[in-house]
Amino acid sequence: MSEGRWVLFLLGGDLEDPRWFVDRATQRLGEAFGQTPRASRDHWTEPWGFQDHRLFLNRAVLIRTNNTPDGIMATALAIERELGRVRAGADRYAPRTIDIDVLMVEGLVLRSEHIDLPHPRMHERAFALAPAADLCPDQLHPVLGLTVLQLLNELQGRT
Repeated sequence: MSEGRWVLFLLGGDLEDPRWFVDRATQRLGEAFGQTPRASRDHWTEPWGFQDHRLFLNRAVLIRTNNTPDGIMATALAIERELGRVRAGADRYAPRTIDIDVLMVEGLVLRSEHIDLPHPRMHERAFALAPAADLCPDQLHPVLGLTVLQLLNELQGRT
């Protein structure tokens, strides 16, 4: 990977052909940041935060970049729009073709108008932690002080 901070993304979707959208988003992230991303295996999971009959496809992607957090988020949102993502307004939990979340950026804890790092709910979501654990199980959550794998194991122990 090139110089810069690593960025851990979570890609997911459940509409139309989720694998095509997640594959295309992975490719577009690589193109946008000028490298081949590392990707987790694909995880099929139940929807979170709403009821639906479709499973979500989730994949973690790791890329290095010198971009700012706002620039990283702007790139993710632009790729979502390019791939036809329609935001559901006030209802943040809804079916979608693609969702790109920024879970963590190496060494950063940040709360801003555009991005919160690490993602404020990643430790509550097995659908985020399981793919992340495929790529970086020993990575410490910079606020909670536990590794991604420890967070996943703790969450699975509660369910």
